[in-house]
Amino acid sequence: MTTYSKKQKEDFIKWMKTKTKQLAIDVIHFCDTLPKTQAFRTISFQLIKAATSTGANYRAACRARSKAEFFAKMSITVEESDESQYWLEIVAGSNIKCNQTELKRLLTEAEEILKIVSKARKNQKNNE
Repeated sequence: MTTYSKKQKEDFIKWMKTKTKQLAIDVIHFCDTLPKTQAFRTISFQLIKAATSTGANYRAACRARSKAEFFAKMSITVEESDESQYWLEIVAGSNIKCNQTELKRLLTEAEEILKIVSKARKNQKNNE
């Protein structure tokens, strides 16, 4: 089992807070470029909700007052991160004209965040 110093943990938390916030901001900008049809307004709304919730719940998990609260908030973070990835996959699957490079980057970023928060939640569960 790898142990990390307090500084390494603090740096990682700061990095993840920045990473999840940046994903939310990037998703907002990306959604502004999507067609203004009813379908894409709905998809944009859902995607923005999920992406912003990912960062907000990660921050809340970092402020948890107990292991149980941390696990609960990380569970929500995992769900919202997975939902962000889902909506991005819907955009990709729709073959709509959009910035494909940015879409692929966002998909990669969402997948990376999902892997990280899923592992953090699993590690917390295993440490109980």
